[in-house]
Amino acid sequence: MEYWKKNLGICCFACFIVSIGMSQMAPILPLYIAETGITDPSEIARWSGIIFGANFISLAIASPIWGRLSDRYGRKPMALRASLWLGVIMIGMGLAQNVWQMTALRLIQGAMSGFLGAIIPLVAQETPENKSGWALGIFFTSQVSGALIGPLLGGWLAEMFSCRQTFFVVGGFCFLGFIATCFIHENFRLQPKAATLSFREVWTSLPDTRLIFGLFITTFIMHFSLMSIQPIITVYIATLIPESDHIALTAGAVFSASGIASALSASRIGHLSDRIGPQRVLLAALIVAGLVFLPQAFVRTPLELGSLRFILGLATAGLLPSINSLIRRSTPSFCLGRIYGLNQAAQFTGMFSGSILGGWLASTIGIASVFLLPSVLLLINAAWFRFMSYRS
Repeated sequence: MEYWKKNLGICCFACFIVSIGMSQMAPILPLYIAETGITDPSEIARWSGIIFGANFISLAIASPIWGRLSDRYGRKPMALRASLWLGVIMIGMGLAQNVWQMTALRLIQGAMSGFLGAIIPLVAQETPENKSGWALGIFFTSQVSGALIGPLLGGWLAEMFSCRQTFFVVGGFCFLGFIATCFIHENFRLQPKAATLSFREVWTSLPDTRLIFGLFITTFIMHFSLMSIQPIITVYIATLIPESDHIALTAGAVFSASGIASALSASRIGHLSDRIGPQRVLLAALIVAGLVFLPQAFVRTPLELGSLRFILGLATAGLLPSINSLIRRSTPSFCLGRIYGLNQAAQFTGMFSGSILGGWLASTIGIASVFLLPSVLLLINAAWFRFMSYRS
């Protein structure tokens, strides 16, 4: 087996394990908040958005810093640091006594994390350029497969034991990810001067700054749209089946619907991206995602919501891998970590903004508005990306 394929396999396994751990949080967070004494549904929705999005703002600030250090010292040390820290924070979340402690822990988590921000450029750099779309698609499959299993496992654990004990399991999965990361062999040469380059020097070294800027904007809008609904899906499902005793498990299944679609299609879409170009795949995915968001506001059953999220998962499988592939093709290796770090900053800023605004819209205007805004944004983004990328 070629060297880069072995490395890809280890990276995918490590990402799969960490994703299982991290994705367990979303469906159980509103229930965990209720255990602290907050009972008003609008307050639960608001705090779900705040806590879920708190680490994204600190991640947005810290990601370029860790990306800069990964250019200098390597991606593997950054991945080890991040996966170990995630395990520690998840144990702390299981010990939290109120929403303020949860928020503080999530902020600290973001400042010291950045696992994907280290692993993605490692996979991109070690993979031949003509295979980058397929490799990043396989990697994305491992990520969403973990995200698929996580909510189901989290909902089951919450019903079998408690939300608090579930966080201890999350921490254990993150520690397993740390162990797996130890076996990654990075072909990296120390570059002491890489971190000394100014942002202006890095930016002017890019062959197509217009395209890179367009990808940053697309990453922001994509994650803003996707994350605006995630923190309140459990609340939404509770309005669809108010008499059910299995809300956590149902929420986990609905969360997982998009993951199933992405896991089944990501590698095929990545291979298609290598053949026809990631720009075309990204544009089509943005249009499909924009069109499928709006009907989610008018569903009557969790099955209808899950079916629409399955279609959304097909579109999602073409979004992030295509963006990462385009960045890889348009960025010199000496600043790859920095550019991926900036893209991660755009991603986490979008996730933070989306989760905060989604919780606020749900509590003040209504849950239907949380679906309308992403639909409009994604379709506008598709038109804007068509103009920016094909003009470059």
